Amino acid sequence: MQSPPLDPPLRTATPRTAALTAAVLTVPSVLLLLLVAFSWRPLLVLDGDIARTTHRWAVDEPGATQVFRVLTDWVWDPWTMRALGALVVLLLVWRRSAWWPALWVTATCVLGTVVQQSLKAAVGRARPVWPDPVDSAHYAAFPSGHAMTATVVCGLLLWLLHLYGAGRALRRTALALAVVSVVGVGLTRVWLGVHWPSDVLGGWLLGALVVALAVMTHERLFGSERT
Repeated sequence: MQSPPLDPPLRTATPRTAALTAAVLTVPSVLLLLLVAFSWRPLLVLDGDIARTTHRWAVDEPGATQVFRVLTDWVWDPWTMRALGALVVLLLVWRRSAWWPALWVTATCVLGTVVQQSLKAAVGRARPVWPDPVDSAHYAAFPSGHAMTATVVCGLLLWLLHLYGAGRALRRTALALAVVSVVGVGLTRVWLGVHWPSDVLGGWLLGALVVALAVMTHERLFGSERT
């Protein structure tokens, strides 16, 4: 027996608000992309200083490094995040018969992956190389796929909880878990020496931009149905 659909809240973000958020995120996202693509020296120096410091910590603290490897490879891995997104899609269809929101979530996750892989190929930034690596990764560095995927999936889930009127306790718990996951996965990638800090920052910014564009699209297409 299907559960009755839960009414969305009466007040959600307007297309104008979502569009403004997307515009604000576009500026630093594009700026950082250009600085990385053109190898702006001050950024490279800052990246190198931070990366060398955190790598030294990673070598000196093998226990913490092993914990971070488990977190980044299993808990916050992009495929784990995509599986979480797929689970949400199934729940939307099975419990709510919400086919359009499910398609919207799927399309946004696919778009995020396409943008991520396209930029990696276009920028072609090399990853850090260490004489004593504590972890390894493949493909180009910018943007961080872990950081971007976590931002997209967590951002979508938070928006869906808001859209379907989840209780305050659930939303606050989800927000806390999302912040820990998005920030945590970025920090582990730098700690493990497989990304420059600006790769992670780029993943966060671009992931947030994808979510903002998705929310703007959702509100333009379906917002009028709630009024």
